[in-house]
Amino acid sequence: MMKFTKQNFFFLVGGMIIYVVDIGVDFWVASRYFCQGQYSWSILILCFRGLSSIINQIFSYEWFKNDWEDTDTGKLKLVFLVHLFHCGIFIRYWFALKYGCQVAFKQTSSRGASEADPSSFIQKQAIDAVTDINMLRVFKTFLETTPQLFIQIYILMEHGKTNFYQYAAIIMSFCGISLSVVDYQISLRKSLPDKDEFHVLSKFTYLFYKLLTITSWILSISLLTLLSVRISVILLIFLWICGFTWTLKQHTTFCKSKKMEYLYRTVVGIILIFSFFNIKGRRTKVCISIYYAAHTVMTIGILLVYMFWKPSIIKEIHFTIVSILTILSLVLGIIFLVVYYSHLHPTSYGRPQACSDEVDGVAGQKERVKTGRFQNFLMQ
Repeated sequence: MMKFTKQNFFFLVGGMIIYVVDIGVDFWVASRYFCQGQYSWSILILCFRGLSSIINQIFSYEWFKNDWEDTDTGKLKLVFLVHLFHCGIFIRYWFALKYGCQVAFKQTSSRGASEADPSSFIQKQAIDAVTDINMLRVFKTFLETTPQLFIQIYILMEHGKTNFYQYAAIIMSFCGISLSVVDYQISLRKSLPDKDEFHVLSKFTYLFYKLLTITSWILSISLLTLLSVRISVILLIFLWICGFTWTLKQHTTFCKSKKMEYLYRTVVGIILIFSFFNIKGRRTKVCISIYYAAHTVMTIGILLVYMFWKPSIIKEIHFTIVSILTILSLVLGIIFLVVYYSHLHPTSYGRPQACSDEVDGVAGQKERVKTGRFQNFLMQ
């Protein structure tokens, strides 16, 4: 297992600040749309924010329950109240900062840890706390940030007018997606002993692969929505059904209860609309090839339908620019994907022994729960 460093601690602090700023930007943008009489956009932005927050609180509290099975119920009731007011993520940030500070600044003898606790155990607590935060941020990225980016791009393409708050929302969305996908992979390598270190070149290659393929798909869907909102909604629902059906056939075991497992599969179905998501931790060369081949066909199909449906649109400069950006983002994204999986993806990926070692004692049981949760939550 890799160490939690001072750099990781400062990145964690930065991530928390960006999280708070992102909340403020969402409400600011929603209020601006509301003041301009564009109530539908304001409501949509707040709905995505609310839906994301509710689902994150549910998963966060459920994980606390699973990890604190032998804990005093009074403590869990307090945690439940905090999650009820949609502040669960801040408890997790508090734990992550607490353990991270102890490890990064060599304060292992502070109140948070008894003298009997080895530094490696505190190290694992810090990494596990950050891992849980990054899992929740992945949910937030695809339940809120990505749909909001789609809405903002669609509004710009439809009206042509731009305001500062729209640029602010788009920039925050791109920052949110970037930090989420990179931090996730960093946590993956820190949490699982069979993962190689995530070097700088790997980080940027993985980031551009995700960001460019997602951007290309959002631009495609935005174009289709401009053509017909009904067709766009039908396509998105169809893609969610396909993704949800795939998760059912994979027989995922991420959650302990059936209800939570179906909620998880529902969320994964939404994620699969925008990006590939490996839910079983297996080698998925065939699946990922089919996924992005289908996205390529649909992207080209949307552009062709647009040109045949509205031939006059070809002469408009905005369509030419968006089309070039869409194709360029897709091609570059797939190139980064191929480079990442060919040269930078850890060769030890998918080892079954990563979670097969049995450890005795209560600490060992918690370690198996933690590792098992992440092992069943692998996005490639």
